[in-house]
Amino acid sequence: MEKKLTLFLWLISLCVSAQIKGRVTGQDGKPIPFVSVSIEKTYIGTSTNENGEYELNYKKPGKCIILAQVLGYKSGRITQEIYSFPHQINFTLELIDSQIEEVVVTNSENPANAIIKKTIAARKQNVAKTDKFEADFYSRGVFRVKDLPKKIMGIEVGDLDGNVDSTGTGIIYQSETVSKIKFEAPNNLKEEIIASKVAGDDNGFSFNTALNTNYNFYENTIDFNVPLISPIASNAFNYYKYKIVDSFTDAYNNFIYKIKVTPKRDREPVFEGFIYIVDDTYAIYAVDLDVKGYRAQQEFLEQLKLVQNFNFNPDTKIWAKNLQSFDFKAGFFGIKFNGKFTHVFSNYVFKEQFEKKTFTSEIVTFADKANKKEASYWEQNRPVPLTEEEVTNYVKKDSVFKVRNSQVYLDSIDAKNNVFKLKKIITGYTFKNSFKKWNFNYQGLLNLTSLNFNTIQGYHIGTGFSYAKFDEEKQKTTRFETNFEYGFSDERLRPTFSFYHKFNNTNDAFIRFIGGNTVSQFNRNEPISGIVNSVSSLFFKNNFMKLYEKEFVEIAGGREVINGIFMNGKLAYENRKPLYNTTDFSIIKSTDLYTSNNPLNPNSDTMAAISKHHIMKLNFGARFVFGQKYISRPDGKLNINEGKFPVLNVAYEKGFAASEKQYNFDYVEARMAYTQPLGNKGELRGNIKGGKFFNADQISFVDFKHFNGNQTHVNLNGNYNSSFNLLPYYSLSTNKQFLETHFTYTDNGYFMNKLPLIRQLGLNLLGGFHQINLPNARPYQEFSVGLDRIGFGKYRLLRIDYVRSYQGGFVGDGIMLGLRF
Repeated sequence: MEKKLTLFLWLISLCVSAQIKGRVTGQDGKPIPFVSVSIEKTYIGTSTNENGEYELNYKKPGKCIILAQVLGYKSGRITQEIYSFPHQINFTLELIDSQIEEVVVTNSENPANAIIKKTIAARKQNVAKTDKFEADFYSRGVFRVKDLPKKIMGIEVGDLDGNVDSTGTGIIYQSETVSKIKFEAPNNLKEEIIASKVAGDDNGFSFNTALNTNYNFYENTIDFNVPLISPIASNAFNYYKYKIVDSFTDAYNNFIYKIKVTPKRDREPVFEGFIYIVDDTYAIYAVDLDVKGYRAQQEFLEQLKLVQNFNFNPDTKIWAKNLQSFDFKAGFFGIKFNGKFTHVFSNYVFKEQFEKKTFTSEIVTFADKANKKEASYWEQNRPVPLTEEEVTNYVKKDSVFKVRNSQVYLDSIDAKNNVFKLKKIITGYTFKNSFKKWNFNYQGLLNLTSLNFNTIQGYHIGTGFSYAKFDEEKQKTTRFETNFEYGFSDERLRPTFSFYHKFNNTNDAFIRFIGGNTVSQFNRNEPISGIVNSVSSLFFKNNFMKLYEKEFVEIAGGREVINGIFMNGKLAYENRKPLYNTTDFSIIKSTDLYTSNNPLNPNSDTMAAISKHHIMKLNFGARFVFGQKYISRPDGKLNINEGKFPVLNVAYEKGFAASEKQYNFDYVEARMAYTQPLGNKGELRGNIKGGKFFNADQISFVDFKHFNGNQTHVNLNGNYNSSFNLLPYYSLSTNKQFLETHFTYTDNGYFMNKLPLIRQLGLNLLGGFHQINLPNARPYQEFSVGLDRIGFGKYRLLRIDYVRSYQGGFVGDGIMLGLRF
């Protein structure tokens, strides 16, 4: 019995500590990074790190054949009898001697083209071999910054919680995960994260998952902000030139072609680099491709290198991706960033079919205490060893985290920052208790962010107080706030107060109380911003913002009731009063007069759009996100809308208990929004809304349906798919039924990249159609065409649209300017 127990314990210890370790170098003795190391005729594999070191989690004693393969070197194969673990096996790899002379293309077909054509023809067959599988997955991400300044736009940056040194350099993010995945093409995923580790956060859960790692070059496009064309897409010859630059045989005597991939036109969404193709089967052996930031319309990204290696099992004849990495460099305003993400796939089990309900809306889960694994666990289960820099960073970050999250340290920092000075009466003051996660804030008397101008209040400025508390353990948020706004022309002080409480991050349940006295736009969507209206009024003598006064109190709440269905409700009391212009001031002197505050009669300063009245309003709404998937994290639920189906919103509003009976009403509304990707040809967005009033013939103008118009020819909020470009703000407001339609298109450079010279500008072509249908009236329509991403270098902030409007005939046209930040 005692011997059996001893043997049992020995076997357990063998399984726990089983590991093959080693180092891979070249003949010059220098380490070779990112070498694929695997057990022959299996999908048990790993990768070397930047120092050429690897750790292979292998548990079977006896004869073992280890393979080491990396692009540019001859495969290494070592056979050993292994009966004790850990076991050391080192490799020295030889460079591949080129087996192919310079290929001269004559009138006959380029041989590289012939190989690519066969690869394209074999895509369906090759991808079908790996379209259903289970596997172990490991992910590690490191993100660095260099030359980070002490201040950005006058705001103190600090050392980012100890992440950067005095030169502004350091690792600002490092994390890793170990998980088990189930995958079914094209995008069904089930992942359980077994272990999660974030440097500098012992309660942290990494966002590294297998969710966004499916860069499949057998597909026509690969999504990098915009769809990039695969070098073996069905239309690849429209975008690429090919050349065989080398060939070699791998460890299983498969003959491999190394083919150089060159874009035909620089500005198009394409890769460049090398793709390795297996002879006969025309499967992908490896990819080594670069993405230039401007080609993906991400100018801040300088370059991204994507490398994939595929492992071959001679028994199954299947090539399966076992290693994927991407390195990137980015920068702006002199700040430089770089990083690397490494993904290792191993222990594949290919499936004929998964059981029903294997794949659900829940795509990622975390095992119990996934973020509490001991160091010994990571030592035994981390397939890619940490570099010295990464080890040091973990130790440093974890030590700094413990110190900087201790009550002694946080209290000492708060004691320094909480010191009150008289100037803070003007500039604002914040008192924090960082350990207990609450703060009190006073905005100051000179809160310039609230300074604006309108013809009702003149110049107006605000201040306020707030208290906020966050419960990290339960993911609850509580906030009290009171604000005061003073108008210098109407000499009125208007206070408001609010209370907000979010119960959790799982269903986002919340409750909100708000009330006070304020001026509001008749259109509750506030189509004209304070800054745009201020400029329009002070410099052009236009007061497009029409306002009324509201004394109100309301209570609202909402939550996600089941996955993808969100419901909310609100009950409000409103006492409404008309307002009149109180100032004719402008910076640019002009004899023009401001129009009145009455959107129905802008030439009358004595008539108001509404009479003084009060009303109760009850609202119910629901949002349906069909096909919504989600990640279940211990700290909350992360919803993911893949955009396969439209998003539907429905709402009901009832006005009742009004001071006069005719102000009561009922209103129903529905809206459907959808985005349709068009592959590399761009993207089409649709937004259709309809509504109908009941018993509303004499309701207040406040409660009409108002459309988001624009008379300033400037758009700063980017709501192109829910607003009109030339429509006067209240010209078509209605208390009947309506149908509102918006369609917008962006080509993502598809057409503009084909125009000589112009393609160097990196522009996007835009199109738009907008329409309002009302009873007893001709439809109002707008057609637009424009250009986006106008700018230079990394800074492309400007958009220009030409718009024509029609209503039973031509109405007008104009140029719209948009800015995006």
